[in-house]
Amino acid sequence: MLFLAVFCGFLAEYQLEHKIEKDRARELAKSFYDELENDSIAVLQAIQFRQRKDTAIIFLADYFRDSSLKNFPKIFGVQYTLALMVNSPMVFEPRTAILEQLKNSGSLRYFKSKELQLLTGSISVAIANLKARHEIEQDYYKDNIFPFLIRHNDYDWHKKIRRSDQSILLKDIEVYANSSLHFPYHLSNSEAFNKTETINTLQIYQVIIQTTQINQYKKYMLVNQELLEELRNQYHIK
Repeated sequence: MLFLAVFCGFLAEYQLEHKIEKDRARELAKSFYDELENDSIAVLQAIQFRQRKDTAIIFLADYFRDSSLKNFPKIFGVQYTLALMVNSPMVFEPRTAILEQLKNSGSLRYFKSKELQLLTGSISVAIANLKARHEIEQDYYKDNIFPFLIRHNDYDWHKKIRRSDQSILLKDIEVYANSSLHFPYHLSNSEAFNKTETINTLQIYQVIIQTTQINQYKKYMLVNQELLEELRNQYHIK
């Protein structure tokens, strides 16, 4: 009887631990799913702005190739700013709180699906590659675009369209573009403007941004979608 009682107690404790692990796994899965779902929206928004920036860079390179550096149309200031000065909307920064918890606390063991564990590792690699690629973009911007802005930017123009003392926001440009206002843009030091160098600088910047989107962003999106699907299948998340 004593042996039976001990055995039943052990069995009950095992079942309780098993239930606790299942509940914990379901809780983590839902939190992880929410994190990934939010990021799936954020990465699409970043890609949309990258495409918008790509269009602006093409406009700018074509304009510098074929047009004079005086009497700029209204669209020039808008596209110039989108191409060279509004950057934060194109940078996707994944939320990794739950991902880091899964990796660092050993909680990943609660996920019994091997596919889910492999995909979690893949999303970590995709995020690391994204961060490394962002550093390449930032280095090119710092070394090539920022010096161009120092030489040629019309900061008085940007002050006119800002609605506060903060840095230029995307909304400031959109409000100005859709208004009847027209503040003429004046390129600083136009006499020292190097057309060929500027066009080459813009085109290389465009290639760097496009490569990040085509490779790193696409890879992240694919793994993100696979993870969401696997979490839905394993834990019946709606």
